[in-house]
Amino acid sequence: MSVYTISDLHLSLSDPNKSMDVFKGWENYTQKIYDNWVKTISPEDTVIIVGDVSWAMKLEDTKKDFQFLNNLPGKKILIKGNHDFWWSSITKINNFLKENNFNSIVPLLNDCIPCENLCICGSRGWIINPQKNTDKKILLREIGRLKTSIKKADKYNNLEKIVFTHYPPIFSNIINHQILDVLIESNIKKCYYGHIHSSGSRKYIMEGLYSNIYFKLVSCDYLDFTPIRIN
Repeated sequence: MSVYTISDLHLSLSDPNKSMDVFKGWENYTQKIYDNWVKTISPEDTVIIVGDVSWAMKLEDTKKDFQFLNNLPGKKILIKGNHDFWWSSITKINNFLKENNFNSIVPLLNDCIPCENLCICGSRGWIINPQKNTDKKILLREIGRLKTSIKKADKYNNLEKIVFTHYPPIFSNIINHQILDVLIESNIKKCYYGHIHSSGSRKYIMEGLYSNIYFKLVSCDYLDFTPIRIN
């Protein structure tokens, strides 16, 4: 069994009007995701999807997108993204998944998930250096969720903790010090993130080592619509 990751699938089977096909480089992206996924992932593997899974606005409207995901090989662990407006309470999501027999999909919130020799931790994160009070409150909440996730991983002291955040902790020369401090204090050595898409923005991404932490962008289009192996 291997562990992979990818983010920002932006599935729109439930609402074709929101398809990413209209953007350059995203043509026929759902088929690309399917083809590359089945070539890469085996039923025993796990894939962490780091946010922006579906364009659906309500949980009940995700059915076609989740059916697509559920039919792909492997277990899927979901992190919330900024466009996942369907994401309600974790109880409602789990009930919805159970009711629809989407047995290969697991949401991650305020928790951790052991997986092979890794322990999967994470949260959505938020924008760097928020100015509005509402954004400051959201960032503090996400920091709390990240701390909770990492803390729960302490009981798996034989596993390596790896963090996934939808928002990048570092972008260009701007650093989300509050998130970075949590990673440093928790002795996290690897952090995978999504959210960044356009070619104009990619020149500002942070990849490689920073403060002894390895950072990697895993957005769908950046990875040519193919999950990458992380262990």
